[in-house]
Order: sequence, then structure tokens, then C-alpha cells
Amino acid sequence: MGELYEEFKDRLTQEKGMAVATVVTGTKHVGAKLLVLPGKRAQGSLGDTELEQQVIADTERAIWSGAAQTHVYRVGTQVYEVFIEGFPPPPRLIIVGAGHIAIPLTTFAKTLNYRVIVVDARAAFATRERFPHADEIIVEWPDTYLEKAELNPSTAVAVLTHDPKFDEPTLKVVLNHEVGYVGAIGSRKTGAERNERLLRQGLSGEQIQRIHGPIGLNLGGKSPEEMALAIMAEIVAVHYGRNFARIN
Repeated sequence: MGELYEEFKDRLTQEKGMAVATVVTGTKHVGAKLLVLPGKRAQGSLGDTELEQQVIADTERAIWSGAAQTHVYRVGTQVYEVFIEGFPPPPRLIIVGAGHIAIPLTTFAKTLNYRVIVVDARAAFATRERFPHADEIIVEWPDTYLEKAELNPSTAVAVLTHDPKFDEPTLKVVLNHEVGYVGAIGSRKTGAERNERLLRQGLSGEQIQRIHGPIGLNLGGKSPEEMALAIMAEIVAVHYGRNFARIN
């Protein structure tokens, strides 16, 4: 139990996602704990292999949603109640493109306790003076950075470059991971043309359907601040499973 606690504490410190399952009722194994990590890796024991397999299957969503609830499982004639609690990492927003919309978007995201990373290959745009509130500013080609980054369901990616040589390689990397949100700036016509090119480059229709574009909810705003608000509102809506109209 001590090793399990140390691993739990270390992952909290490192801001890594996990879930903890505890047997709360049953004829045996009450109090047994299982620490489940992304990829269905587990540490500890619930005392029954079949029970553990059933529990692990239910933990993946909790890891990223932070859900906490009791589940009922049957193993042969035994009935167990297991409390599963998720501990997701802090939400993270990766902004690709350090243009004018990215500045207020960083501010809105930080207000909502997102960790914000701004990525742009143009050193003149990706500066601390322009983004004083960003947690990280990366001067690098976005797809190169994203190939090395940890992308998971707690990650939102907003592609604001409006330039095929930046946004298409970026989307190809991001859509090969299960991120929580991916949106791309551009009109419907621009988005449709980009999607056709991505299909020809090997992405599937299902992957392309995950792109929110035009990016942002349809709030009717036109200024950079209003567009940033629309984008952040859509990120929050997607996180909570809501579906609203997007901006034009």
C-alpha cells in the first residue's frame, strides 16, 4: 500500500492522469485498491483478476473526466461495489499560431485555469512581450513540437495559423492522438478545401470529422477578443459534451 501511495503522490506532483479504484462492499477484499494509469496499466490489486479486468475497463473515462462514482460488478456469485475516482491532469490548451486572436485566447484560457502553450515558428510573433500570461512559448515548427508533446484527452489544440504549410502538418499530427478538442481557423470554404487535401494526404473521414471548423461558437463577434471568447466557449462546451453552432 505504501508503494501505491507513493506512486499516486508522484503522479499528482507530475500532473499525470490516473484513477483509483477501491472495493467498498463485498464478501471479501473490502478496502483493496487499484491504481489505474492511461493505457489500462495498473498497480496494486483488488484481490480478483476478473474483477480487476472489469474495473480497468471502466476507468479510462474517469481518468480524463475526473468522474467519481460507485460501480457494481459481478464475479461468479460474488457482488462487489467499487468506488472509482479519476484524477485528470490540469487542462491544457496548445495554441498553434501566435497571431492577434491568440493573445486574448491565452488570457481567457488562463482565467479558466488552463495551462497554455503558444507555438509558432515565427520568432517575431512568439514573444514573452506579446504573451505575458502563457505558461510556455515555443519557437518551433508546430508539427515538430507536437510530435514530441504529450497529447491526451485533457489537451485542447487551437490551430490559428490560417496557413496550409503550418496548419495541415499540425492537424495530421494532432488527429493521430485522442485529444479533447481540435479546432482550426478559416471559413467553411477554406475548411472544406483543407479537408480535401488532408484526405488525399492519408487522414480518414472520421479523423477529419473531429476538426471544429470554422473554429468557435457562433456568438456573432468579429474582434480578436470576441473571436477568442467564441473559441474558448466552444472548448468548454465540447469538454462538457454540449453541441452548439459555430462561428461563420
